[in-house]
Formats: sequence, structure tokens, C-alpha cells
Amino acid sequence: MNVKHGTFRGGIHPPYGKESTAAVPLEFGEKPKMVTIPMSMHIGAPCTPSVKKGEYVYLGQKIGEPNGFVSVPIHASVSGKVVAVEVRPHPSGDRVMSVVIESDGLDILEPSIKPYGSLEKMDAESIKNMILNAGIVGLGGATFPTHVKLTVPPDKKVDSIILNGAECEPYLTADHHLMQTQAEKIVLGLKVAMKAVDVEKGFIGIEDNKGEAIEALTKAIGNDLNLEIYSLHTKYPQGAEKQLITAITGREVPSGGLPADAGVVVMNVGTAAQIAESMTTGMPLYKRLLTCTGDAIKNPQTLEIRIGVSFQSVIDQCGGFISEPGKVISGGPMMGVSQFETEVPVIKGTSGILCLTKEFADVSIPSNCIRCGKCLSVCPIHLEPLNLAAYSQKNKWKQCEENHIMDCIECGSCSYICPAKRTLVSSIRVAKREIVAQRRKGN
Repeated sequence: MNVKHGTFRGGIHPPYGKESTAAVPLEFGEKPKMVTIPMSMHIGAPCTPSVKKGEYVYLGQKIGEPNGFVSVPIHASVSGKVVAVEVRPHPSGDRVMSVVIESDGLDILEPSIKPYGSLEKMDAESIKNMILNAGIVGLGGATFPTHVKLTVPPDKKVDSIILNGAECEPYLTADHHLMQTQAEKIVLGLKVAMKAVDVEKGFIGIEDNKGEAIEALTKAIGNDLNLEIYSLHTKYPQGAEKQLITAITGREVPSGGLPADAGVVVMNVGTAAQIAESMTTGMPLYKRLLTCTGDAIKNPQTLEIRIGVSFQSVIDQCGGFISEPGKVISGGPMMGVSQFETEVPVIKGTSGILCLTKEFADVSIPSNCIRCGKCLSVCPIHLEPLNLAAYSQKNKWKQCEENHIMDCIECGSCSYICPAKRTLVSSIRVAKREIVAQRRKGN
């Protein structure tokens, strides 16, 4: 099959940072002795704990009941005894209700778990129910419930599904390893999702620096003419939903719109692999691949880690710190969240743990804007970050809205390229939060 090419206008080329883990073989994390599983690991309503302190739970057992349509159940990642149901620290910076389980080391499986059978025997509704029951969310970091994403509104016409294998965030290589080692699962998961949405066309977008992944997925697709691979230009944020759609289909998501408005559904390759895993084994989402890396880590690598394992435990498995870290980030350097402590749990959306030394984490002092226009040239949404930030700093929320601030994807390209080192995206985030708060008050 021919591999097609595509890209989008704008973007930046930050330091790659993937060299230390891309060629290191995938490892399996140690069996945890204790896990802390938050009841909030997805966009939407948090779950309600369905177990109590002192109860025994099985691996894969549901321990959190979803609340509402935009919510998914949460499952135990080990078998053992529930030792606490209480508020604990979360990678978001909040403190949320969590279930703490002391593992017995046996991984005794929930008795009711069994494979769902072949794709041919499942219809669209049974597929979406399976995805819901397995607690599957977007594994690229956004954690939007997948069954909701595959439930296309009746007024939208979708004709294809795009899998995001770009992994454009610096340092992270979890998707790269996944595409090389589990290509067949990814392709099967894509086909399952296509049947759920009733579309005939599927695309997989991969940055052109991941030749091994392109080769593995090309082989897995074989002669299936309904599936196509796009080799995408290596730049950031090539993996952002709207930019991926433009690069592959040439379509644009309208202002304030969703991918369905452009006729597509976008999912991460990790999400597709989990769909296939859940269908063929019956197992819910209880583990994921993540990259633990950075110049402060002794042995950077990508590992398969159980949900609920502490960041510190993962860091220790990678040899620990070689010097005092200046910053620990959940995710990558561009869109990740800085951590106050390392005793927070790995959650469904934890794509990486980035540990930087004080030298690398040093933040320059911002100076006055010189109106060079670089932030405009790199913005993938074609906004005016310098003006949006200025409006935000003056609390001019109406002007922010009029200039489409809510379309900002917070990729950080503007802050990265700014020669004055202004914290543009931070100011934009403040405005977006204020606008959302005012809208809620108005309702």
C-alpha cells in the first residue's frame, strides 16, 4: 500500500528529547504492593466508590460507578484488600476521592470477566456498551470517554475515523513503542471503532520520523483498502485533533466546533489498542504505557504500568533521580502539568512522567512584547496570542471571546517561540477559565 503525506500550517520544532527512550526496549513495570485509584480519571462526572474499606477486590473488578452519560466506570488494577476510601492527591493538583488497595500479589481475576467474542458477532450498540463497561477513555491525555466519542449526534454526518499516532509532544515515546509492538491490536481496534460509528474509511496519522511504526502498521493493515496510513511532517502540534484532521483530510473544524463537524472521529492509537484488548480478553482498562524520562532520571524508558501506581514508584523503577529535579511533569513539556509531589498516582491519562533538572527547568524572566509577530506565525489555530494575552491581563473577557480565545488548544507554541519569553498561554488559560465561569453563572 502507498503511504500518503500531509501536514498543517504553523507549528514549531522544539528539541526532540526522545532519543533516550525511543530505542530502549519496552519494559513491564513491577507488580505494585499498593495502588491508589482516583474516582476522577476522565473528562466528565467523577465516579462514586462502590467498595468499602476492608473489602476484598479482584483484578478488573468495578470499584467506581459512573455518574451520567459522560462518565465511565473505574476498575481495580490489582487483587487485594481495600485499605482506604478517602480523599488523596491527584496529578491535576486537586485532591479527589480515591480507593486505596493493598495488593495480595496474586492478580486474582474478577470471575465474571470473559472475552466478548469476534467483531463479526457484535453490532454498534454492543461495541459501545463494551467500551463503556471497560472504562475506556482517550489515552492520548485528554481522557474523554470513548463510548461518548463514538456516539455521533444524529445531526452530524461522519464518514471516517482517524487514529492519532503522531505523538508530537517532546520526550514521550509510549505510542511509538505501542505502534511497533501492538500494531495488530491497533488495526483491530480501529476496525471495531469503525463498525461502532458505521463508517467505511479509517486513517492512521504517524509522524515521518517513526519509520518503524509506519512499517509495522503498514504490515498489519495488509491489503485492506479501507485503511490508509499518513506520514505526517514532524513538527509540533502535529497530533492536535484539528491539525490532524486538516493534515489528513484537508478539512477544517469550524470555530467552536468538534471533529464531527468536519465529518470525522479522532482517537489515539492507545485507545484503539485498548478497545481490541478489551474485546478479545474482556479485561477493562487497568494499565497503560507511559514514558518516564528527562535529564534527572537515571535510566529513562517506556514501561507498562498499572493504574494507581505512584509516580515515585515508576521513577524508582527507572533508577531514581541522578540529581535533584527542578520540575516533575505529568505528560510532556508543552502541555503537561507540573507536580507538587511524586506520591501521586498514575491515572488513565498519564502518558509520561518527565523529570527535569533545575538547569533544564529554569524559566526565563519575561520582558515586554516587541510585537515581532512570531506567535501569530506559529499558532496552528491562526489566532493572535499577543492580543489575547493582553486582553486577558486587562480582564477584557468580551474582547477575548470576540477574538475566538475559546478556540485556543493551549499547545504552548506561542509561549515557546516568544523571544520576550512571555507566558502567553498561561494568560489565555486564565481568560478561558473566567469565560467558562461567567457562562455557568449566566445559565
